[in-house]
Amino acid sequence: MPEIVLTTVTVRVLLFASYAELLGRDALELQLENPSTVADAIERLRSEPGGNRLPPKLLCALNLAQVGPGARLTTGDELALLPPLAGG
Repeated sequence: MPEIVLTTVTVRVLLFASYAELLGRDALELQLENPSTVADAIERLRSEPGGNRLPPKLLCALNLAQVGPGARLTTGDELALLPPLAGG
């Protein structure tokens, strides 16, 4: 039986606090070429209205684990962009 190769991946992106305010929503789905990385998803987000105001470096979690920009994405992944936190 031939292997099915997907040409795109669909990921859910969660936005918190100031990032949600910049993009005007707290979640969205992105459809990206396969293969894609976290950096590719961030680049796509920067093309969304308000996305150009995201900071140059972002803290990201992929399926609840912190990852770097080179992490590979697969369909069904959940990518969270986490703004800097301050505590006291």
